[in-house]
Amino acid sequence: MRLPSLISAATAALSLFFGASPSSAAAIMSPHDAASPPGTLALDVGQSLFTFKYSTPNPDPSNWIAVYQSYYGGPVEQEFVAGSLDWSYAPDATGKVLVDVSNLSPGFYKAYFLAKGGYQWLSKPIDVIIPGSGPIEFVTDRIITQNARQGSPFKAKLGRLIANPKDNATQFTKVTSYGTDWVNLSKDGTISGTPGKKDKDTNFVVKATASDGSSATIKVQIPVRKAGEPLVEEIKVMSYNMWFGGTNVKDYHNKQIRFLVNINVDIVGVQESWNGQATRLAQALGWYYWQSPNEVGIISRYPIVETFPEQSAGGSIRIELDGRESQLIMWNVHLGFDPYGPYDFCYDHMPLAQVLNREYQSKRTPQIMEIVSAMQDALSEADDIPVILTGDFNAPSHLDWTEATKKAHCGYGFVPWPSSEFPIQSGLIDSFREAHPDPNAEPGITWSPIYLDNNGRPEPLDRIDFVYHKGQSLKVLRSETIVAGEPAAEPNHQDNEWTTDHAVVMTTYKVERSDRRAEL
Repeated sequence: MRLPSLISAATAALSLFFGASPSSAAAIMSPHDAASPPGTLALDVGQSLFTFKYSTPNPDPSNWIAVYQSYYGGPVEQEFVAGSLDWSYAPDATGKVLVDVSNLSPGFYKAYFLAKGGYQWLSKPIDVIIPGSGPIEFVTDRIITQNARQGSPFKAKLGRLIANPKDNATQFTKVTSYGTDWVNLSKDGTISGTPGKKDKDTNFVVKATASDGSSATIKVQIPVRKAGEPLVEEIKVMSYNMWFGGTNVKDYHNKQIRFLVNINVDIVGVQESWNGQATRLAQALGWYYWQSPNEVGIISRYPIVETFPEQSAGGSIRIELDGRESQLIMWNVHLGFDPYGPYDFCYDHMPLAQVLNREYQSKRTPQIMEIVSAMQDALSEADDIPVILTGDFNAPSHLDWTEATKKAHCGYGFVPWPSSEFPIQSGLIDSFREAHPDPNAEPGITWSPIYLDNNGRPEPLDRIDFVYHKGQSLKVLRSETIVAGEPAAEPNHQDNEWTTDHAVVMTTYKVERSDRRAEL
């Protein structure tokens, strides 16, 4: 794979997360005080960005104000997570200070007033925005929310779907009124309400108006289920390698959100989501999320109610699609990338035994063995609570490398790739091959839509991203590999609408009611 050659570029792209900060020092407030810090912090509107007004009863020469991404890096637990993007000292009891953010991109950020060069709060943090140029706009022109149900409270958030925010004064209003009496819309873009017994699928238009007078609209559809019916009867599940969070492509955030909204996916397992990228996506969409301390995460329209112990290459959560009536266990993994088996075969012409030995050296084999072992309890109860496994496995499938497909694989026939053998032996089903049994007719290539040449040699093209499942309540309706637009090949990828070097795989499941109910 190409990861080693991209490390330096990605490090530069993500370096904002590891900026400077004052040296650490002792805290000055008790835990009780920390819950309600006595200081204040506010943006001085109309002054250079960001000019802050602050006050504290505990002045100190090393008190400081720091700006972080809204989704990652800040000391949310009053402990170091990552370096600030920019900062300045705020030594007085009251005063103003400029934190120069001229090198940062437009978007949402969070500011912290911190004590004595450390990370204990002197005030509650505040949300701040670096405005973009031009009028306000939404990332897309329409959105379908998660399902609502007659008689049940509903909530969805639109406030972070603004592609060109101005400040925190943007107000949202409902334009269409007919048939939307049950829908409430707050000024911050939060939709709430309870559909009545006569309410059906609800469509309306929302208008966002910025402080500069510019405005934009988005069409909203809320699917409404009848009282007593299952809330969720279909789900779309995706495996999505973000390629260093998407940072190799310009305007990656808006492009990613536009893609996820337009494809109307429900649950996404993301890989290469370093530094809170899963959190970023979920905040923009108003979804639930789990972000590993490493580089995998899961985002979901529906509530994430439990997380389980993480393994070396991934982790798992429990999602309630419809309370305890309909749940699933979701795993997401990213297996080791080097050495890469198709290179061993196609470039170095290694024998099968040597390649399989190198699969173990890559850590993929021990990683998938560890994952499958950790899944055993959930798999044994999958007819009560179904199990889904997504991931970038960095290896093909034995269902694809067969005697019938050897022409597509450098003349090699059947290969028992361990990273697919172990999941299937454990009872998991490869959803893409369930929908497309013939790998010659539908190879399902996910690596790579942009890496086509490898030092003058054709890049081996393979399906290395997967959505597996087990459980009688999940039925595959369709499965597909997807890219947005027509991505230009590397190195001319910076302006692509598609922000990653993988295609995604997305499976649509019919969710049937289980005959049994799990007791948790």
